[in-house]
Amino acid sequence: MQSSAQIIHRILTERLDDGEIKKIVGSVRDTAGGDYSRALVEILEQVADLLNVSERLLDNLLQLLVEVTSDIAGAERGTLFLVDSESGELFSRVFGGEATEEIRFPLEKGIAGAVLASGEIRVCEDAYKDPLFNQEIDLQTGYQTRNMVCLPLSLQPSGMVIGVLELINVAQLPLPREKMVVLEKVTTNSARVLHNAHQFEQIQQARENESHLLEITSVISSELQLKPLLEKIMEAVIMILNCDRATIFLHDEKNNQLWSQVALGMRDQEIRIPANRGIAGEVFTTGNTVNIPDAYKDSRFNQEVDRKTGYRTHNILCMPLINKHGVRIGVTQVLNKRGGAFSRQDERKLASFSAQACIAIENAKLFNEVLNAQHYSESILRSLSNGVISLNNMRRIEKCNGIALRILGAEESQVIGKYADITFTGDNHWVVDSLRRVIATNDSDNFIDTEITNLQGKKVSVNMTVVPLRDIQDQPMGGLVILEDLSVEKRLKGTLARYMTKEVADQLMDCEAQLGGQMRELSILFSDIRNFTTISEQLGPQETVSMLNDYFSGMVDIVFHHGGILDKFIGDAMLAVFGAPFSTGEDADRALATAIEMMRTLRKFNAERMLNNKQTINIGIGIATDNVLVGNIGSMKRMDYTVIGDGVNLASRLEGATKFYHADILVSEKTFDELKYRYQTREVDMIRVKGKNRPVKVFEILDHHDRQSFPNLEQVVELTHRGIDLYRQQQWQPAIAEFEAAIKLNRRDELCKMYVGRCYHFEKNPPAPDWDGVWTMTSKS
Repeated sequence: MQSSAQIIHRILTERLDDGEIKKIVGSVRDTAGGDYSRALVEILEQVADLLNVSERLLDNLLQLLVEVTSDIAGAERGTLFLVDSESGELFSRVFGGEATEEIRFPLEKGIAGAVLASGEIRVCEDAYKDPLFNQEIDLQTGYQTRNMVCLPLSLQPSGMVIGVLELINVAQLPLPREKMVVLEKVTTNSARVLHNAHQFEQIQQARENESHLLEITSVISSELQLKPLLEKIMEAVIMILNCDRATIFLHDEKNNQLWSQVALGMRDQEIRIPANRGIAGEVFTTGNTVNIPDAYKDSRFNQEVDRKTGYRTHNILCMPLINKHGVRIGVTQVLNKRGGAFSRQDERKLASFSAQACIAIENAKLFNEVLNAQHYSESILRSLSNGVISLNNMRRIEKCNGIALRILGAEESQVIGKYADITFTGDNHWVVDSLRRVIATNDSDNFIDTEITNLQGKKVSVNMTVVPLRDIQDQPMGGLVILEDLSVEKRLKGTLARYMTKEVADQLMDCEAQLGGQMRELSILFSDIRNFTTISEQLGPQETVSMLNDYFSGMVDIVFHHGGILDKFIGDAMLAVFGAPFSTGEDADRALATAIEMMRTLRKFNAERMLNNKQTINIGIGIATDNVLVGNIGSMKRMDYTVIGDGVNLASRLEGATKFYHADILVSEKTFDELKYRYQTREVDMIRVKGKNRPVKVFEILDHHDRQSFPNLEQVVELTHRGIDLYRQQQWQPAIAEFEAAIKLNRRDELCKMYVGRCYHFEKNPPAPDWDGVWTMTSKS
């Protein structure tokens, strides 16, 4: 027989299993006899008084209370649920009988939830007839519940319910009054013990986690290489959570992908997935933790991965990685907790560790960026088409790229580490004078089309720029010499590059320049600033030139980006062609893509000007596709690579028509027919431009609009098309109804307003019998 002191000592210091608990209960029954229940309560109260000496107390108390109450009631098994205030759930660690696993569910759910809320005993003589009984638990465990007695665990004197005791399959119901009294007394006296033990366990666990986290953090914080750091983090996660596998996915912002080079427990290989795909993608996108106790019962889990790898995934915990600015930088995904599913405690552990890991990852990424920036700078230096020489404060040459060595006619050993005063001597000493002046005054020097004598004694024509180098404290640290080789070929290429892309310029360089041209089908883009005369008068000459330079810089880049050639500037207008000197097969699409991007860029351009209290501008764009003459036109002393023909004139007329139709982009019927891809378009009119008898259909391009600039776009387009069909059939009132319906959806749609006016005009003044619906433009714009 064991004494009470021995029993209490074992409860406080040992991890007891089911069999040992049963022996303790039997020992108390044999010793106390009729005072069996009172003796157990006294033992529980003494345990509560000695609470702070034990780390194993809660599990022992749970098992002891379940065993005692099941024995008193004659129940097959029992379950004790405690309140987890952090997660808002009831949880159980112990079942009486053979099965042992944790169950969690919301506080308000089931019979236990009802008893928790009411604080009153509930007896279910037929569990399956009770609407609150959750049959899912029986389905999960394979156990059949016939009846149940459910008792609250209440703290006295407050009456706060901290848990619920379920006694399942009681041999005899209803229970005798004396047994119910004993059960109430046991649960009431045990409540304080369990409450204190639960709090004590949480405090001890928090201390252990904090100590463990501190040790691991000190290890990972010393690692600055990203890949080794990720490996250490994964090792730590597996150890902390006692799981089988772990993976960190980081976000690739450029490609919007989640990627990982480290997945402990798997082969070392890079994994990439879309940032919104799968469980990891859902966690990254929403920022919510996902805890899946049974992967194969969750539709989000892709079982195909297990089939391919031969690995069996049981449970998953996936949590976002969030940096100090609140930005999600990736996710941590861990698999297969040993001994069961991941708990809320595991979630808290991973969250605490992830916060520290994020700091280390950000530091490692920053370190990588510094290294990459250094390598990037050196790569840029090597790949520049101009010669670059960097010197320190004493004018000692530190770096010199290959182009500079070629211009200087020197080997690297003849230049690197040498002083400029030795390298640039004799006729070249003016370079040293410039370096002295630039480093001393912090001003740049520019030399256009000058000559230097290289180390081989040859004269080389160059453009040279000397600029100062400053450190982060804005102190002088040397100078930079930039050399542009002005050979005949480079001069010509430099000139061509102002009008076309490098690829087109290279192709043209392969052909000898000569007068003449050929007929080719091209797409011509013509753009013009509206009301430019008024704007220039308001801005004045200097501000007008500044505005035009800023505007054209952005627009020319767009033309080049889409493979076009800048033919010429005509004041505030710009003419670009697509399909010369070589067709891409998508010339009309490239012209249209250029126009759309120009309008979007104009919106940003105007927004910046508004922020600086500067006047905004509007432009119109016309695009036509036609056979035109293209080639070198002029004289042998001065020639231009340009285009001439009706297509050029039509593009100009269409640009002018944008004002009349209140449109931004208008394209000809031929251009529309040549398009390979789909766009947001609507037919505007059939027009006959000045100087031409054949009418052409004109289409408006709307892809650059958003919902704010053109609300209800698709509905308005459909109504416009129906209205124009009715208009051409001379059904004026039905046409007006369609146009006015469109205006209600977009009150800024001037095209529909114009057609309403036309319909009223023709209703009062009917057109001639041979009217074909064509509108004749009587002016160029």
